[in-house]
This record gives sequence, C-alpha cells and structure tokens, in this order.
Amino acid sequence: MPHGLSLINTIAAGLGLALIFGFAAARLKLPALVGYLLAGVVIGPYTPGFVADAEIASQLAEIGVMLLMFGVGLHFSLDDLMSVRKIALPGAVVQMAVATLLGMGVATLWGWDLGGALVFGLALSVASTVVLLRALETLGILDSFTGRIAVGWLVVEDLAMVLVLVLLPPLASWLAGSGEAGDPLALWEMLGMTLLQVGGFVVLMLVVGRRLFPWLLWQVARTASRELFTLCVVAAAVSIAFASSELFGVSFALGAFFAGMVMRESEFSHRAAEESLPLRDAFAVLFFVSVGMLFDPWVLLERPFQVLAVVAIIVVGKSIAAAALVIAFRYPLGTALTVSASLAQIGEFSFILVGLGISLNLLPREGQSLVLAGALISIALNPLVFRCVEPFRQWLNTRSSWARKLELRDDPLAELPMSTDQRFLSRQVVLVGYGRVGRRIAEALRSANVPFVIAEQNRELVERLREEGVPAVSGDAADPAVLIQAHIARARMLVIATPDTLNVRQMIATARTLNPDIETVVRTHNEEEATLLRQEDAGTVFLGEHELAQAMVRHVLTQTGSSHGSRHAGPATAPATVHPR
Repeated sequence: MPHGLSLINTIAAGLGLALIFGFAAARLKLPALVGYLLAGVVIGPYTPGFVADAEIASQLAEIGVMLLMFGVGLHFSLDDLMSVRKIALPGAVVQMAVATLLGMGVATLWGWDLGGALVFGLALSVASTVVLLRALETLGILDSFTGRIAVGWLVVEDLAMVLVLVLLPPLASWLAGSGEAGDPLALWEMLGMTLLQVGGFVVLMLVVGRRLFPWLLWQVARTASRELFTLCVVAAAVSIAFASSELFGVSFALGAFFAGMVMRESEFSHRAAEESLPLRDAFAVLFFVSVGMLFDPWVLLERPFQVLAVVAIIVVGKSIAAAALVIAFRYPLGTALTVSASLAQIGEFSFILVGLGISLNLLPREGQSLVLAGALISIALNPLVFRCVEPFRQWLNTRSSWARKLELRDDPLAELPMSTDQRFLSRQVVLVGYGRVGRRIAEALRSANVPFVIAEQNRELVERLREEGVPAVSGDAADPAVLIQAHIARARMLVIATPDTLNVRQMIATARTLNPDIETVVRTHNEEEATLLRQEDAGTVFLGEHELAQAMVRHVLTQTGSSHGSRHAGPATAPATVHPR
C-alpha cells in the first residue's frame, strides 16, 4: 500500500472507530477514553480484520503526546499548586512511592529484573489528567477545595513523571544491568550531562522563552487572523518540542510542557488554549487509539491473576494510600474518599512511560499489555468508584465509631479559639469559602466593621487567617459541627461563597434548624441550579452571569447618559438577584 494511503487509512480508521466506540462508551456512562482505547484494539495487530500501520500510528501518537503535554503546561498554575502544597506535595510523593513499591513487588514475584519492575511500578503510580478533570467537571467539584487538592496532587505527579522521563534514558543501562553498570563514575557523568542539558533548556525557556513567545503571540494576534493565531500556537508547541529534542536531547513531552508554560505567561493564554483545543483533542484521540493498538486482549485470558493484581494496585492500593495520607493531614473523611477516588486510575503518562520502557529494553512486552489492561479497567470503573464515595462514607459513619471520630475528631483548627473576640460571635456573618469571591466579601465586611466568621476547608488558609486575627474554622460547612463552631445559632446571615453547590442545601438546612430567622445568600453559575434553589426557598441567589450582565448594563447606560439607566439596570446598591417567592 502506498505510504500516503496508509497514512489516510490509519487516520480515517482511527478517528472513525474512535467516534463510534467513544459514543458508545459515553452512552454507557463511561469515559470516552475507554472507547478510544478499544478502537485501537480493534485496528491493532492482535485482533482480526483491518490492521493500521503501526509506524504511522506511532508518529501520530508522538504529535498527540506533544499537544497533550502542551495543554498540561498551558493549564499549569503554580498559584493553584502552592495553595494546596502542604498536602499535595508530600501526599503525591508518598502515594507514588507506595504504588511504585507495590508494582515493583508483584513484578519481582513474576521474575522481572529491576529496570522492568521499576518502570512497571512507576506506570501504575500516576493518574490520568484527562480522566480526573472530566470526572471532577461532571461532579461539579472542579473548583471546590477538594477538587483543587486532587488537581494539585496530580500536578505534582505529572512533574515527577516529567523528571522520570528525563532521568530514565541515562539510567537505562544501569537498570538493565549492562553497559556502564560497573562504572559508577561513567553513570554519574552521564546523569550530570543529562541534567546539564535539561537545565540549559529550562533556563533558556524561562529567561528567553517566557518573553519571546508571549511577544510573538501578541504580534500575531494584532493581525486579527484567527488561522494565523492558531497556527502560531500549534507551531510553537511542536517546534519547541522538536528543537528541545534535537538541541538539548530532552524528550518531546518535556519540550511541549515548557512550551505551554511559557505561553501561559501571555495575556492570550486562554485564547491559545481555546484555539488549539480542537487540534489537541483530535491528536489526543489518535494517541489513545495508537496506545490501544499495542494492547493484546489475550492477556486477559492468559494472565487473569496478574491483571487482577494490577487493577487491585491501581484501584485499591493507590486509593487506600491516598485516603490515609489525606486523613493523616487532618482533612475530613469525605475529602479523603473523593481524592482517593480521583486517583484510582492510570492514563496518558503511564502510556508514555511504558512506551519509553519498551524502547529502552527495560519493560517486557507483557508488562505493556498488563499496564494497558489495568488502564482500560480502572478508567471504566472510575465513574462507579466516584458514585460509591458518598454512600460508602455514610455507611462507614453509621457502622464505625472510628469513622465518626474522623469526622468529629479533636482538631484545633476545627474550633474557634477561646480567646476569640465576643463581638464576632453575636449577629455576625458566617462566610463559607475564602476563594476569589469569599475574599472580596470578607474585605468589604472588614471595611464596614461588620463582624464575620469564615468556614473554609483549606487548613493552610485557616492557619493564615488566624495568624492575621480573623476568626476562622476548618472543615466542610455541610457538616453541622463546622457551622456550630462558627456560632451559626447567633449569626445574622449565612453567605455561601463556594462554587460547590452540591452541599448548599445541607448547609442551609443546618443553619435554619439552629437559627430559624437567619438570612441566607448563595452564589451559583448555573441558571437551572439558581431556579431550583429559588423554588426551594434557598434565600437570595446570585447568578454569576446575570450579575456581570447587570453591572455592564449599568455602566453602559451611565456612560451614555441614558435617562432609562436606573429603570433597566436597577439601583447600583441592589444588584439583580434571584429572590425566593
């Protein structure tokens, strides 16, 4: 078959079957990623019928890796990571170590050497960014504190895996027990040279790239050409990845990741993400299809107990380790279970690492199929795992005194200090959430000398607020004990400023049970949710888009001198809200 037709056939078959299987997976309430992997299995060499060109699929997958890692870098937020660093950093490192040791343990029992066992364990230790973000978005908790912990945790895992991808090639000979294994000096020289090259690339990108590429993006944006802007973004991602590999010897993945990071410095970063998203999604699909082509489905029949062991490490071992670590940091049981469910799967980084392990002759072929089987099964099970979190938490609380102690344990940050000024504990405002919205509300209350108490899940924020003399309690306000500690019974108002609307009703019910006359204020970004809250008499509901539109209308009418400005926009001191009837 001509090479050109082979390329067309591979793309057509890959995208076409990915659409069919992805749609079927979505209808079954499974992640579409499962369908993409199955599409690859169908056109792979281990199943009958049409077989796609593996070499071309591999090259398409490399482009997919570049664009995937570019997207990760483009969305990488150091600020978000720093806000949860005290739990995300040690938690991710320890959980990865536990999962890696478990994987190495079973691989050693199967007779694998050190290099294969290490690559296998590392591949089982890191969760999928794609699966995690989709799951958190579906649940509506991506912007919640629990969601930020899960995302920050995953960012640390991703950074650790980038480091692994850099260090694995120079260590391959030593891990395989050949070559420079007997010459420690040569090994250290090789590592030093690798780190020097990577360091040079990183410095170049941070010093020159973060100024040059945002400037270039600005120049292209001034042409007002959408296709040139998209071309600039994609060309930067691919060319930086390629140049970093050729000039500095670093992987495509690392080069693309830093390309995204430097692009994030531009004021057009959000537009860059949106414009490149369709192309990134298309090549990401081809990446997952190419991964599926490497999977031998016969491993499920030939090695069922090994597959079961892999799935157990991913779904059970990692989850228990993550939950234990979150609990050890004195976060609620519900947060621990949600974070552990978020990490109970593996994905794109595992596939990249497995491919590297195969190319370096470290990982046996059966290891590749076992990792892919574990990925397919764990990703398919992940929605079910999430659905079981809340019932499992309630079941534990009703049957285990230990679980109830975890929810109500003696935590100094869960109680207001005895020294708290009493003026804050009578007719005060209880403010739930200290994010972007909550912080502005608190500043306004402080300026107006209105007493308030903050309820916040982020322990680091609570510690800092207390150091500043602000009354604050740590915990989930859906737990009645948290609102009790905030003295909700003596409050004049409950203001729920978190984007998480799942537990709003529980907070309002607790507040009204303890204080029937309390006024409640809620924020939401969903019109349907606002309507439901209004129908349920949830108090004053602020709809984000509605408020923004009203503020813009007031400004426009004021600047144009319209005599109807006040009638259309309403008084400036009373922004449009959805009130209960």
